[in-house]
Amino acid sequence: MRIKYHALWLLVGGVLLVGCATPAPATPQAVPQETAPTAVQPTPLPADVTPKMVEELRATGAIVIIDVREADEYAVGHIPGAVLIPLGALPDRLDEVPTDKPVVMVCRSGSRSAQAVQILHKAGFTNVHNMTGGMNAWLTAGYVPEAER
Repeated sequence: MRIKYHALWLLVGGVLLVGCATPAPATPQAVPQETAPTAVQPTPLPADVTPKMVEELRATGAIVIIDVREADEYAVGHIPGAVLIPLGALPDRLDEVPTDKPVVMVCRSGSRSAQAVQILHKAGFTNVHNMTGGMNAWLTAGYVPEAER
């Protein structure tokens, strides 16, 4: 009978020891992954942008630049990549103004480009901006224009 009690105590002791043992690590659960990365939204541009801002954004392809001067002015020198739409032709060429990127309007001094922004706002465009000081300020800042050959 004594052997049965020893066996019973061994069994109870074994159960207690197993119950106090460190549990096996749980199977790690998969961390849910996003199905598509979220795009970082760019900071909205102010209504008036500086030549420095324009040059930095132009270099990354983040903006579209529309030059509203006349063809002869544009041919002498313009911001590389700028599209020519003279101010007088702008109301008839609204379909050429993109809506998928910020648009910066440029002229010689900033006056015609400010008028262009007003025309575009009246036509329902919202992401259009004026480069302060125009090409005069851009050249003064030391940026190199592109010329028609």
